[in-house]
Amino acid sequence: MKRIFYLLMIISVTSCCKTEMPDCTDCKPIVDSNNINVSILIDLSDRIAPKINPNPTMEYFQRDTEYIKAIEKGFLDHIKSKKIITYDDQMQVFFNPEPSDPKTNEFTKQLKVSFDKNTRKDHFAFVDKKYSELPLNIYQSAIHDGHYVGSDIWEFFKNKVNDYCIRNDRKNILFILTDGYMYHENTKFEEENKTSYLTTKLIKSNNLSTSNFKAIIEKSKFGFVKANDNLSNLEVMVLGINPEKGNPFEEAVIKAYWENWFKEMKIKKFQIKSADLPSNLEPVIKQFILNK
Repeated sequence: MKRIFYLLMIISVTSCCKTEMPDCTDCKPIVDSNNINVSILIDLSDRIAPKINPNPTMEYFQRDTEYIKAIEKGFLDHIKSKKIITYDDQMQVFFNPEPSDPKTNEFTKQLKVSFDKNTRKDHFAFVDKKYSELPLNIYQSAIHDGHYVGSDIWEFFKNKVNDYCIRNDRKNILFILTDGYMYHENTKFEEENKTSYLTTKLIKSNNLSTSNFKAIIEKSKFGFVKANDNLSNLEVMVLGINPEKGNPFEEAVIKAYWENWFKEMKIKKFQIKSADLPSNLEPVIKQFILNK
């Protein structure tokens, strides 16, 4: 009898402990990497202007639209590889600052797309059509307007990337379409030898025009001012690095600035690609999305 009594007591105490344990309030959300949240940040500075930065092989705004198309294809390929019941994915486009043209902002709204278990099959064709037409309309509008608002990428990482591009329960991927130079008149400052901007003039003034530029960067602690403390749940690919001519090390310097910046913000997975032809970068973009 005593053994039975003690056994009942143990069961009773154990049950009480289980029922009285408080719910976890500080637990990290479970990340389902099979569900993705894809964002595209577009730099609408004069880098896209055919008259200012012409390219006879393929204009840079045309390259951008093809990059976006490749991103969209990779996004849809990822969704098609899953069972319908597991659909929970989204993709959107951002500018910073927003263009003044109301039509462009309306195009941006239409480019925000999502898939869930109730999504109809014809939604794939709908998304494909939108991403085939609207990005080109956005670039043509910006070029026709001729008032290039630029892109405040530093401020975007400081104040918006967490809210706009990161969902804690899934894999987050951000594509940045830019030539690599970071500059906006509203966000230009320095902290010791670090800056919120990068221009070819700054590269020259920092004497980063020789093969030992990495040693100079490290010794002088040149780079971007850190804009965010922890972006470990964000993957980033930069597309379109396009250095000015005259300095054979300019492209490497630009990439070094971005790489060091990403590492400082604890971004674990990132790639920085030059403004290559879209046909060459399409498989790279898809592999980045599909994690292959």
